[in-house]
Amino acid sequence: MSTHISAKPGEVASAVLLPGDPLRAKFIAETYLEDPVLYTSIRNMFGYTGLFRGKRVSVQGTGMGIPSISIYVHELFHDYGVQRAIRIGTAGAIQPELQVRDLVLAMTASTDSGANNLRFAGRSFAPAASFSLLKTAFDSAVQKGLHPKVGGIISSDMFYSEDPDEWKLWANYGCLAVEMETAELYTLGAKFKREVLALLTISDSFITNESASSADRQTSFTTMMEIALETAIA
Repeated sequence: MSTHISAKPGEVASAVLLPGDPLRAKFIAETYLEDPVLYTSIRNMFGYTGLFRGKRVSVQGTGMGIPSISIYVHELFHDYGVQRAIRIGTAGAIQPELQVRDLVLAMTASTDSGANNLRFAGRSFAPAASFSLLKTAFDSAVQKGLHPKVGGIISSDMFYSEDPDEWKLWANYGCLAVEMETAELYTLGAKFKREVLALLTISDSFITNESASSADRQTSFTTMMEIALETAIA
């Protein structure tokens, strides 16, 4: 039993979806999973296991930011033997071709976080998705008639930055969007040799200032959820 999840052995499936918002985890479990069972509610960070198309899948809230997702993913990999972890979250667009509700598949995740500076003693590490999951998710999206954007993103430690134009540097180097967790998921995937992927729905744009509501972010990004579930059981 881990410190922050407290599930019993066998209660967590080998494939897990990772929304940041625990209420999104609850929504996914109640909407898509058959016979969902709540295996943890410590700190109200809900985790459920159920069946999707006859296969076991878990969904675990992770909270916001690299320190928070690091705790949950480390415990899922180290303590529960999770083999496949798929982040489903929101991101802010920093390229003009991206619109609110567009789907982004994060191929790589740059970061301004100090976490990997600590790990690698100042060296740079390039966190990347697992190609098998990336291809499966891309194919699933295309079959649904979507046109997902694939490329690099930036995982930032700061939501309210001291420099409001900092995103422009990342945009100049081709990053598609900004969020706060994927670089850590991909790094831990590399460390534990697990399959990892981030599916991100654009919730706002740094360029147009358009933004989805909090309610939309919690419950309405269902296409992303469905693609993630299909990828998790593939």
